[in-house]
Amino acid sequence: MNELALSDEILMSVDKPARYIGNEVNIIKKNPGDVAIRFAMCFPDVYEIGMSHLGIQILYDMFNQRDDVYCERVYSPWVDLHKILKQERIPLFTLETQSPVRDMDFLGITIQYEMCYTNILQILDLSQIPLLAHMRAEEDPLVIGGGPCTYNPEPLADFFDLFYIGEGETQYDALFDLYKSVRERGGTRQEFLRAACQIPGIYVPSLYEVSYNEDGTIRSFAPKYADVPPIVRKEIQMDLTDTLYPRKPLVPYIKATQDRVVLEIQRGCIRGCRFCQAGMIYRPTREREVGMLKECAREMLESTGHEEISLSSLSSSDYSQLAELINYLIGFKEKGVNISLPSLRIDAFSLDVMSKVQDVRKSSLTFAPEAGSQRLRNVINKGLTEEVILEGAGLAFAGGWQKVKLYFMLGLPTETEEDMREIPRLAEKIARRYYEIPKDQRNGKCQITISTSFFVPKPFTPFQWAAMYAKEEYLARARIVNEEMKEQLNRKSLKYNWHEADVTVLEGVFARGDRRLGQVLQKAYEKGCIFDAWSEFFDNGKWMEAFRECGISIDFYNLRKRELDEILPWDFIDCGVSKSFLRREWQHAQDGKVTPNCRMQCSGCGAAQFQGGVCLEHQD
Repeated sequence: MNELALSDEILMSVDKPARYIGNEVNIIKKNPGDVAIRFAMCFPDVYEIGMSHLGIQILYDMFNQRDDVYCERVYSPWVDLHKILKQERIPLFTLETQSPVRDMDFLGITIQYEMCYTNILQILDLSQIPLLAHMRAEEDPLVIGGGPCTYNPEPLADFFDLFYIGEGETQYDALFDLYKSVRERGGTRQEFLRAACQIPGIYVPSLYEVSYNEDGTIRSFAPKYADVPPIVRKEIQMDLTDTLYPRKPLVPYIKATQDRVVLEIQRGCIRGCRFCQAGMIYRPTREREVGMLKECAREMLESTGHEEISLSSLSSSDYSQLAELINYLIGFKEKGVNISLPSLRIDAFSLDVMSKVQDVRKSSLTFAPEAGSQRLRNVINKGLTEEVILEGAGLAFAGGWQKVKLYFMLGLPTETEEDMREIPRLAEKIARRYYEIPKDQRNGKCQITISTSFFVPKPFTPFQWAAMYAKEEYLARARIVNEEMKEQLNRKSLKYNWHEADVTVLEGVFARGDRRLGQVLQKAYEKGCIFDAWSEFFDNGKWMEAFRECGISIDFYNLRKRELDEILPWDFIDCGVSKSFLRREWQHAQDGKVTPNCRMQCSGCGAAQFQGGVCLEHQD
């Protein structure tokens, strides 16, 4: 029995076989024999999560517009199929042609979140590709990583041949052309990598070497050869209107996490929150023209049959043509299409819009104050005052809403016990605002859900130098919030949830880690760690064993405050925001000084070098 037939037989015995069969609406079919390059695009999580990711849809469409490239897809097999593939020695396969991933020219992995790192090893292992890049042979696929976690790729450096740092629209054509050229002249894998590092945005970790000081900090990070660039500059697509966007996105047969048309209206954010990596690495803010978005919305709804359309961006309220776009989309509401509007500020305009597109009685509103006290909101540069929060809540309650979700972080730099206690106090003030409405005008009981996550410092943010806390300290802070909540007058209207501290600790280690962590990742995977972002599979005990067996200290990576002159593992990357700006913002945080948003005043972050987007608004 051949591998494909065996796979078909096995698929009938696993949960949700539609995860693995392909043939979705708008799938692209080519004859593999007619192309020069076969590319397996991977999202290292289960199918339903991966199919909701816009970035893969964009690259899938873009790559397949080339006649000489066939881009196929692969996702992490669920635990049932994982077990079978391992036992039966069946190689992991692509959805489009059921071909072994190991037969591809490239395996491209999008790296969205630190807790998916062991799933990357799962993909390599099940594909029967050597885990370590230096052990791969000429016939093995070139493993390339992309996505936000590549802004510190070092914990994964041992497992990848190369990384693409930045936005994928700009340099993949050059990379594919180079690959064809090297292969046509009989060049080796190493020759290709040496040439690829000259392409902007491409980082080849094997071409760099790291040395360490006695205290464990980095002494030097430098190229091994004179012609290898010492700095890798991020790639950025400045024109978001006259560029590729998938008009016929893939439609899964089973319900995905986000089963809808996704309309990306802009990239970047003007706000400058000091904890937010996305707000820094995607600078400057760039908008798509509203005419292009209208056209995309219509075509995508027609080509997919979806009954919901969602706006995608970091801060949708800051999109300058939002009113015109919303008024256009409301027309689809009459045709049975729901409209999802995330990341809106709670002001009169937004509430008016939401009341037109949402069932007020069923939906809840989301505020993200991030900190309970005004002092701490100034430290993190949230730009949200208590007056604005309460005014927004009052408008919402008057408009018929009674459910509110509040998101906060615990463990932020300079946080005090008073700051923690202000979280439930702010929630109580919001509840009090609801009960000021006459009883006959209320829409049932008020429900306010407080959720706290634990702060994780990320590379290329002003807080990249900050210390984290141990698990026990994070939980102690959550208990303080819970204790204070019980003291509130309207406590029956309040509910409190908090994030798992174990996961936060690991996320922090890998967010700011270096190459030495690769051995821990491999050891944890060998112990059975996969799907670490799923609470039912996360096993902290196995992770702690892996760290102990490798002699790696979690405290070194998390509890230690970085010095401003320390070499950080990601310092070789130019993300477009200068280190001097980040240092300045770190000092402003200590002083509680607020930095105006990019439209109010240019803060000189360095993103003006790209000569476009919001930065142009400050030029004469």
